[in-house]
Amino acid sequence: MCKGFSTSVAGDLLENLVPPQTQDASRIFLELGVAIVGLGVLARLANRLGFSAIPLYLIAGLAFGKGGLAPLNFSEHFIHTGAEIGLLLLLFMLGLEYTEQDLRHNLQVGLPAGLVDFLLDFTPGFLAGILLGWRVLPSVLLGGVTYISSTGIIAKVLAESKWLNNPEMSAVISVLVLEDLAMAIYLPLVAVLLAGGSLRTVGLAVFFAVATVSVILVVALRYGRQISSFFGHESDEIALLTIFGAVLLVAGLAQRVQVSAPIGAFLVGIALSGPIAEKSRRLLGPLRDLFAATFFFFFGLQTDPATLPRMAPVAIGLGLISAATKVISGYWAAGRSKVDTRSRLRAGVALIAHGEFSIAIAGMGVALEPRLGPLAAAYVLFLAILGPVLARFMR
Repeated sequence: MCKGFSTSVAGDLLENLVPPQTQDASRIFLELGVAIVGLGVLARLANRLGFSAIPLYLIAGLAFGKGGLAPLNFSEHFIHTGAEIGLLLLLFMLGLEYTEQDLRHNLQVGLPAGLVDFLLDFTPGFLAGILLGWRVLPSVLLGGVTYISSTGIIAKVLAESKWLNNPEMSAVISVLVLEDLAMAIYLPLVAVLLAGGSLRTVGLAVFFAVATVSVILVVALRYGRQISSFFGHESDEIALLTIFGAVLLVAGLAQRVQVSAPIGAFLVGIALSGPIAEKSRRLLGPLRDLFAATFFFFFGLQTDPATLPRMAPVAIGLGLISAATKVISGYWAAGRSKVDTRSRLRAGVALIAHGEFSIAIAGMGVALEPRLGPLAAAYVLFLAILGPVLARFMR
């Protein structure tokens, strides 16, 4: 009795001595430590088995997210921020692989492929919404969900598969860039329509989005050498802080005017060339790997497993149709590069994964059509796993 009493008093005394903020910080550190070590174990397992770790990161997120086995209550906000940074770094590092000449050429040559991609991949989602009995605007949103591939997941798959230098990947990059640029018009347009805005408001939103993208493109294409010389420095510390800060600044500016933040980060990568590009790969590569793993983990955290079974049949059916149309889009786009059949199929498979934009689009319309959220979550999870798995067999 006395012993139990003394233990209780000691525990209460210790709790009073340790400030609440310290207790919360310790829980955050513990949760983050367990999560990151767990991701490391999954990455080790995937490496041993010879396939991408992305599906394992997504499943881990499902296990520890909303409705999962052990939800992370304290560190979710931190993981969310880390996930956003991970996406920016994925796109920045992807941009480093291409010069301003490559981007200019891809945008000029890739416009027909971008149009084919839109027609093939927007249509299944839009028609599915109509067949489900939805109104036109929710169906347009579902069309956006099926249209836009996950540049973040695809960038990671290309890096893991060592496909970045393959000749057919220039077609894949041009399609992804055009999709992201299309989102610069689509997202503000849909946001205004959902809010019931006037035609004038819609026009202004689209004008500012297009103007911002145009300015960033001009700066990246015309002043790449000057920007590279500004960032260049013999000190790794100075170079790291300057480059990383610029990525965040440009991405933040893009996001502020309702343009894709990742496309801003991508264009910063495009603008850098020469020795500073090599230094950027060396300095930011480890950061990209850490935060990219966090991005995929957080993606799973945001999905409630309980919402998936009800919409799974529709999501899988729509996912299989989308996978087929994406393969056709990539196959046709890569064919313009005069590559062989296997390379064209590889380009198509690379485009299958859907992710961050699809979830964002669905989130905009959940109030209008409640079924859009769980359908998009199940659909995206299916393709986010299917894409990397199929890429494993195309090496």
